[in-house]
Amino acid sequence: MNSVKSYYNIIFVLVLSMCSPQKSEQTEDQTSAEKMVNLYTHRHYQSDQMLFEDFERETGIKVNVVSASADELIKRMEMEAEASPADVLITVDAGRLHRAKEKDLLQPIESPVLEANIPANFRDKEGYWFGLTFRARVIAYALDRVDPTQVPDYESLTDPRWKGKLLVRSSENIYNQSLMASIIASTGPENAKKWAAAVVSNMAREPKGNDRDQVKAVAAGVGDLAILNTYYIGKLLASDNQQEVAAGKAIGVIFPNQNGRGTHINVSGAGVAKYAPNKENAIKFIEFLSSEDAQRVFAETNFEYPVRSGTSLAPLLESWGSFKADTLDLGQLGEYNRVAVMLFDEVGWK
Repeated sequence: MNSVKSYYNIIFVLVLSMCSPQKSEQTEDQTSAEKMVNLYTHRHYQSDQMLFEDFERETGIKVNVVSASADELIKRMEMEAEASPADVLITVDAGRLHRAKEKDLLQPIESPVLEANIPANFRDKEGYWFGLTFRARVIAYALDRVDPTQVPDYESLTDPRWKGKLLVRSSENIYNQSLMASIIASTGPENAKKWAAAVVSNMAREPKGNDRDQVKAVAAGVGDLAILNTYYIGKLLASDNQQEVAAGKAIGVIFPNQNGRGTHINVSGAGVAKYAPNKENAIKFIEFLSSEDAQRVFAETNFEYPVRSGTSLAPLLESWGSFKADTLDLGQLGEYNRVAVMLFDEVGWK
């Protein structure tokens, strides 16, 4: 049995090694170790590629990018162990960053630059990971069918008036898992379970698609309300597809729980790999991504909220105005992830 397991582990690593990186991985024979940083990233945005190129021009340090899902990258780092070439892990969701920390895949670092640029609530208390951007998980509503004053918070989504009118993606999605984890942390598991069960009973259809698909379904009249991340709305409105633009224009945005704990937020963030062969370059790279210019690129190109205070926002985000964000320790999103998944299963959130 152990030999079979080892065989499949080897196959898993081989498959991952064949993933097409945005830029080819290079050996030390090809590029001096002093002039490279090896990045494992789950993000796949134009803003990131622009910033990697800017960093290379500014520092002369080449960014070797390996792209895969967060789970695949974490698994790869586990299996590579001390032989891992990874210097930096970037992924979306604090829950995943917490998971990488718990699996002993990251190392704590001290950086006065990061401590100055990134507020304490957007980074790990022990320095294992640092948020680079954040997004809010909001309620989108049909402009022509919903009075937004009737949906002031996440809890109002359980009102029977919305039966058959709520759209949301699968419980397997990390964004929903982290929203659920935040509700568990704030209200307790029993209340969170009741909330999830009521949401399921109000769904317009079985969960499917991504956040953009939920907006499209609202615009098509499948439902009246949807739960989604803010930056997806920006992507719809900036799309070359006029149907997507029309869908984005058909919805309004509600920042829930402004009279209570605030709107749930989550981060994209980075950590230095435990066995990083280019640790100094890794730290320089993350510091660069926290700079004012880099933060502006994240904000204006990908419609994300920058973690660095004072950074200008995309006009769309500016038009929504400021909002009260939940100040929950983001590490708790990872701590309560298993409970969130279990409760989703218990209430039938597919």
